[in-house]
Amino acid sequence: MADHVGLTPVLARAGDSWRGWPVAARIALIYGLSRLVTTAIMLLVASGSPAGSRFGADPSLIDYVLGWDAQWYWLVAVSGYPHELPLAEGGTVAENAWAFMPVYAHLARLVGFGAWGAGALVVSLAAGFVACLALHGLLRRRVDDGAATWAVTLFASAPLAAMFQVGYAEALFVAFLLLALWALSARRWGWLYLLIPLMGYTRPGILAFALLLGLYGVHRWWRRRSDPLPVREVLHILALGALAVLVGFSWQVIAAVVTGVPDAYLQTEIAWRRGWLPDTTGFVPFEGWIRAAPLWFSLWGLPTWIGYAALAVLVLGTAAALLSRRVRALGPEVQLWSASYVLYLLAVFFPQSSTFRLLLPLSPLWGAAPRSRAGRLITLALCLLGQWLWIAIMYGSGNTFWQIP
Repeated sequence: MADHVGLTPVLARAGDSWRGWPVAARIALIYGLSRLVTTAIMLLVASGSPAGSRFGADPSLIDYVLGWDAQWYWLVAVSGYPHELPLAEGGTVAENAWAFMPVYAHLARLVGFGAWGAGALVVSLAAGFVACLALHGLLRRRVDDGAATWAVTLFASAPLAAMFQVGYAEALFVAFLLLALWALSARRWGWLYLLIPLMGYTRPGILAFALLLGLYGVHRWWRRRSDPLPVREVLHILALGALAVLVGFSWQVIAAVVTGVPDAYLQTEIAWRRGWLPDTTGFVPFEGWIRAAPLWFSLWGLPTWIGYAALAVLVLGTAAALLSRRVRALGPEVQLWSASYVLYLLAVFFPQSSTFRLLLPLSPLWGAAPRSRAGRLITLALCLLGQWLWIAIMYGSGNTFWQIP
């Protein structure tokens, strides 16, 4: 008991000292340690990689950095986009570079001075750190410093934290997104005119931000008596919403003009879906999840009705979570963004292994994590376990259709 009593002041002083550090320094330490842990997990997984995996036996870290979709971004950086859409057997459009936006690909090439892999690693690492700073700044407007710092810790250690050090555009997109959500919550409208195009040409998802702006405008109008809504802000919300819609659809127009195929982009995206649903001919909103529900459960040897029931439970459970008190406490910007992005995913994506990666833009919800010390430590442990499992499955042994990060 005496030792415990004597230790308490030491821990208290250590806590006071830690809280006295500049926010950027604390986040840098958290982020740096998190990246070391992720690197250690990747090295451990690589050491046990079987010869039959996509990367073969004993791959290097650079093999992981350049693996899977990173190859498409590299192709965009060095070869650009095809003027003629490649065709698969049967005459349908095959997978091609039009599915991958240009900002990350060319920024990695610029930063790496031509060494694309090195540039991709640096951009992802730097973007992850910026995302951590932006997440803390966004959440700090609604929760205390301890909760915001723990949210950053969980974000930096999340099951898909490997995205911060591989050649994917997710880290850069999330950095732009969190900065945009901070700008919206702080009503720094000028930043959004820059961030919306950057998001839109980094990876798909800007149409969800357009929906957010529409819902945010309705929210502000509804609360205009308690939170005045000047005409100047109305004009900004309308203009930014229009910009997000314009950017969101512009990539389809660019692809159509370059290739001469009106629906070149949609056909390109559908090319990936045909691996699961060969009879897919065109894009129908929400069709992906509705058709995937019976498909996946039949592959697992279960009745298809269970798939529909599971989808209904998933949708209702997600809606309930987004309406919870803890999520509401994060502010309307986070709550409305989360709802907009979930609706966007339901409308346009086909659920498969990459869906876990597509959940990264919901990272502001780490602010609703448990507040107790035990809850936080358990959540962190689960994050690290999930990180190891995801890296082991998607990179270590990944060699089939359901092991694509």
